[in-house]
Amino acid sequence: MSEERVSTRSGPGVVLVAVYAVMALAATGRSVLQITEYFSRAPVAYLLSALAAVIYIVATVALARGSRTSWRVALAAILIELVGVLVIGLVSYLVPEAFPDKTVWSHFGSGYGYVPLVLPVLGLLWLRRTRTTAQRR
Repeated sequence: MSEERVSTRSGPGVVLVAVYAVMALAATGRSVLQITEYFSRAPVAYLLSALAAVIYIVATVALARGSRTSWRVALAAILIELVGVLVIGLVSYLVPEAFPDKTVWSHFGSGYGYVPLVLPVLGLLWLRRTRTTAQRR
């Protein structure tokens, strides 16, 4: 019995791709500004913010493509995103001097209305909804 796959770029997936695209633009803009203007203040925090931007870009493209391979790429990117926002969010509270300015994932994304904390959960739920029977095995 074959199950037809719902595309990652259909229905709610369209909104998800749009939100990922906005986050990619916002994270890229903020990280470029912080790296070019304030790098010496918190180099690790700003480089991690740039890494977050790259992950958002990868997730956006992978979700928008909707192929089997891109589904796997999206899964990897979103899992990395979730771990990143949780770890960096926690570290930003434990070592606040390492994060003198808000970055995408610092304080669990509070500077972005906690969207970075909620988005990977929504992304994983959508990927779960769009996987095929073959991908479940």
